[in-house]
Formats: sequence, C-alpha cells, structure tokens
Amino acid sequence: MTKQQLTQDGFEKLKQELVSLNAKASELVDRLEEVAQPDESGEDSLASQLKAELEVVNDKIASYEEALANIEIVSGKVSKTTISIGSVVKVKIGSNNQKEYTVVSEFEADPTTNKISDHSPIGLALIGKKIGQTFEISAPAGKLTYKIVSIK
Repeated sequence: MTKQQLTQDGFEKLKQELVSLNAKASELVDRLEEVAQPDESGEDSLASQLKAELEVVNDKIASYEEALANIEIVSGKVSKTTISIGSVVKVKIGSNNQKEYTVVSEFEADPTTNKISDHSPIGLALIGKKIGQTFEISAPAGKLTYKIVSIK
C-alpha cells in the first residue's frame, strides 16, 4: 500500500478533525442512550436518525484513522522545478487567464481556497510537470489548455 502524502498543515488538520469526530460520536452515543427506551418494541424516528448519523461519523473516523496510520508528511521543502504535493503552481489557462493552485492530498483539498487534490483531473495532470510544459484537460465547455507559468 502506498503512503498517503500530507503536508504538515494537512496532518495537523486531519488530527484535529479526528478528535472532533470522536467527540461527535461520543455525543451521538449519549443522545441515543437518552432516547432509547428499554421497554420499546419499535424504534422511533429520532433513534433511527441518530443511528444513521453515528454510522456516517464512525465511517469517517475509520477512514481518517486509516489515513493517519499510513501517511508520509511532505516536508516544507518542495521542488521549484517539478510539481509535487505542496507545490504552489501558477498556470495559464487558454490564451490569457491565469490561476494559482496548491497541490495537496485528497484530505486537504478545498477548491474554495484553490487547494486541489493530487487525485483530481487537474492535480493528476500537474504532478511531475515542469515550468513551461502544457497539458489539456477535458471540461464540460470543451478541452482546456494549461501552461505551467511558475512553481513555488
């Protein structure tokens, strides 16, 4: 099994999220115990809803624990010549539109802050590229041509 790469920041956030999820799971178990009646023959809708929510939280906890057990923290030193996880990349899209992305692991991805997963179509295309290289991505609007402008 290959190691999941995370930045130090992503590792810390993942650990904090796991603590938060464990607290939420504990809270859900407490609420379930409060609404469960030992003499009830059926299950009420609140108990069913809490059990479903607990199952989702437990699945996330298992996923995060598995990720944390199999990680490699990417040092803050990223190549300025080849794109990898942790690279901040400026690309030219088409003829004149420019955008800056930070390539991160799937656990750290946040499109609202231009942090793209190394498993996303753009992330996959960027990994290993160098300044000046171009590549195409198929989008709903058609094929888009990207050119690597800078790597930091």
